[in-house]
Amino acid sequence: MLLRLRVSLPDRPGGLGQVAKALGALGADILQVTVLEREAGRAVDDFTVSWPGPVTTAEARERLSALPGVRIEGVWATKEVPGSAPDYDLLMHVVAEPSRGLATLVDALPGLCGAEWSLAVADGVVRHASLAAPAEFELPEPPPRAATMAAAELRLMLLPVLAHGMHVVIARADGPVFHRAELERAVRIVDVVAKLAARGENRARVQETGRLTG
Repeated sequence: MLLRLRVSLPDRPGGLGQVAKALGALGADILQVTVLEREAGRAVDDFTVSWPGPVTTAEARERLSALPGVRIEGVWATKEVPGSAPDYDLLMHVVAEPSRGLATLVDALPGLCGAEWSLAVADGVVRHASLAAPAEFELPEPPPRAATMAAAELRLMLLPVLAHGMHVVIARADGPVFHRAELERAVRIVDVVAKLAARGENRARVQETGRLTG
């Protein structure tokens, strides 16, 4: 099975190799390492690993927590395929059909962000929802800018899409709170898709106006 492990470790030569060696000894195949931050003498990295046989996230955490100086901040199952480019695939779909840009975005965000579901809500109504997303969602006090929070055992990203009067919500049930690097990436993706969708909607309105007046 594929697992994502978020590991905090001393930022010194050999620290990353120590974790890699321990994972190898446990039979895990490291497929990808993503550096999230380096500061205050520590590093936070995400490891995507292929773990042999059935293993629970609790078991994976227990086996790795014995490493000296290493903190396991989260272990959760992932469907992200290392080496793929899902963000580029998303943009290609939006460019091909910009009128469905926001719906396509919401469908793609769980895979892009290692989350369970996402949705877009406006005026208290869910406008678009991915698989596994609730049909109704009560948005906490809408933030003026992108933010992360924890609510009802969920880890959330809340992303305003001001041009469309919506907020995009991304939810993770397992794993840690979204890291600021994840938030910044999601903000960029949502911003690009929102602009493409707005241009597509404007073009469609112009074409419709021309058809009615022509």
